[in-house]
Amino acid sequence: MATKEITRRDRIHLRIRKVVKGTATCPRLAVYRSSKEIYAQLVNDENGTTLAMVSSLSKNGESLAGSKTEQAAQVGKKMAEVAKAKGIESVAFDRGGYLYHGRVKALADGAREGGLKF
Repeated sequence: MATKEITRRDRIHLRIRKVVKGTATCPRLAVYRSSKEIYAQLVNDENGTTLAMVSSLSKNGESLAGSKTEQAAQVGKKMAEVAKAKGIESVAFDRGGYLYHGRVKALADGAREGGLKF
């Protein structure tokens, strides 16, 4: 019988998700970091819907300019703009099991600069 190994990041993410919940007025800002790109979503956990999504990839498959940390900051600012357009002022930050360091921190700081509160 095969067993599924749960990675360290997955265990941390599950532990975070026990506490961090998103609502319609205060959605969860979920971060996913791959080796090349970074993605952010606003999620309403009550309905199980994604309200908005922003990534460092554009529609034609090209990445933003700058280093990966600078791209993460740009994604955070863009997410703040999208959230403001939808009337969202505050969010619950879900770092996705990643350390609050580097690109994840840059995305959070960019979102704060854009006007989101968390």
